[in-house]
Amino acid sequence: MHTRQPAKPPPEISVPDWYRSGIDHVWLPYTQMQTTPPPLPVARTSGSRIFLADGRVLIDGIASWWTACHGYNHPHIRQAVNKQLEQMPHIMFGGLAHAPALSLAARLAKLLPGDLDRVFFSDSGSVAVEIAMKMALQYRANRGETQRTRFIALRGGYHGDTAGAMAVSDPDMGMHRPGSGLAPAQIVIEPPLDERALARFDDAIERHAASATAIIAEPLVQGAGGMIFHTPDVLRCLRAAADRHGLLLILDEIFTGFGRTGTLFAAAAAGVVADIVTLSKALTGGTLALAATVARRHVYEAFLAEDAARALMHGPTFMANPLACAAANASLDLFERAPHLEEVAAIGEILSRGLAPCRNLPGVRDVRVMGAIGVVEMARIADLEGLRRRFVEKGVFVRPFGNVIYLTPAFTIAVQDLETLTRAVVEVVREG
Repeated sequence: MHTRQPAKPPPEISVPDWYRSGIDHVWLPYTQMQTTPPPLPVARTSGSRIFLADGRVLIDGIASWWTACHGYNHPHIRQAVNKQLEQMPHIMFGGLAHAPALSLAARLAKLLPGDLDRVFFSDSGSVAVEIAMKMALQYRANRGETQRTRFIALRGGYHGDTAGAMAVSDPDMGMHRPGSGLAPAQIVIEPPLDERALARFDDAIERHAASATAIIAEPLVQGAGGMIFHTPDVLRCLRAAADRHGLLLILDEIFTGFGRTGTLFAAAAAGVVADIVTLSKALTGGTLALAATVARRHVYEAFLAEDAARALMHGPTFMANPLACAAANASLDLFERAPHLEEVAAIGEILSRGLAPCRNLPGVRDVRVMGAIGVVEMARIADLEGLRRRFVEKGVFVRPFGNVIYLTPAFTIAVQDLETLTRAVVEVVREG
């Protein structure tokens, strides 16, 4: 058994009392607590800036795991949350309803394509995926198709850290290996990226369709699986396969939704309508935790009956939290008022231009950009923590994972800040 004293900040770095008294009592995400350096103490945020407690200021290159699409502390969202706080911070959604949730549901139904018009709220992306899976399974049971209980997922995919979401994520992802066995293994197949892969994909679907209820995939970009980009044709292929075999199509837009890939929802690039869509992350502009699982009419109607047992028996305690719904409505206001999709296109051009020098540097496998996502894929990254520290030393917050260095900035980031970010990536890669 190995024990150690938790790592302390270097003596020249001053930290506040709250940091000293609390740092030894938290368990951090995706972190080997015995070896990883301590986290940076943050005092406040604004726009694309992170203000550390020791006085340093960092330009944020990843918008808090892609959530803060309007930048931090946006005044319109803050005002909406403050107003809602005075009226009603929370009320249960069982037997009661409130204006922020119903307004948000109606707005999402109007924005999403086709008849995706029935919104089930929750409080995290992983839970939204679990609800989508539960919907799909009970959809089959309500129709008497009890043999169709498995899910078809794509290799390289990631759908969250809860049990069901892990089961439809790539089983080779190292962070999920300790949790294998929590849920039944699902069917994970190669995405149809080319003609040869398409033949294998069709064969796999053919073999498993009779026992499967749905295909689940991230549209256009597989995020935490390595920032793997797909063409719209892959989405069309998934929709066609689902239709051919009577499968539901679940699209996980938790990362891609709300403009990140260049359209409001990634599926719009392919003209595809999913049967169930999951949303979170940028839904509230990165302000409060909220998620939504949105179903098409035929899915919802399969739950309607005199028999109460056919109802969807699920209900997160904080689902449709009024504060979070107020933040989400304010975020949608900003999408209506501000030219965010034009901003995303401009960000994409700057990322393409700024990251291009990496293509000729040693150890770089690929450089790719889609919308407001810029990726430098390395052959390998031997020391992730060392690399992250190098970025902090250059005045930016960039958090590489696996073998990728990526940028997913706020859509409102200033041009000079974005250029500072791309320059830092080039310099760090060049320095080796």
